[in-house]
Amino acid sequence: MATLFTRIINGEIPGTFVWADEECVAFMTIEPVTPGHLLLVPRQEAESYWDASPEVVAHMARVAQILSRAQLEAFSTARVAQAVAGFDVPHLHIHLIPVDSEADMALSKAKAAEPSELEEAAAKIRAALSKAGYPQVCEAAPGA
Repeated sequence: MATLFTRIINGEIPGTFVWADEECVAFMTIEPVTPGHLLLVPRQEAESYWDASPEVVAHMARVAQILSRAQLEAFSTARVAQAVAGFDVPHLHIHLIPVDSEADMALSKAKAAEPSELEEAAAKIRAALSKAGYPQVCEAAPGA
């Protein structure tokens, strides 16, 4: 059975996307800790970081760096925190969270956001990615 994230990637469940390539996608989490909080997810269904192939993990690390730079530009925060927690969905994902302090990155502080808030944050990230010259920017589910 497909994971929740695979269903989002395939367009079966709505998602607010900012990135899609052959290996992974990035979309806004519906329960952000801070504005601009993204989830970077491989297309390959690996339950955890340890289950993914080294090639997928390496690719995701490169994409996380690209996305983090765009988030820094879009939200003018001190850092972008990365967390591989994976307790909520059994599909590897990296949280990319714009933060100004360690207190800002507590996943327990996540709260539901309105679709308009997610789209506004996504638009800022897409603009920063486009400005940096990345053609992998996307607005719709790559499988839709």
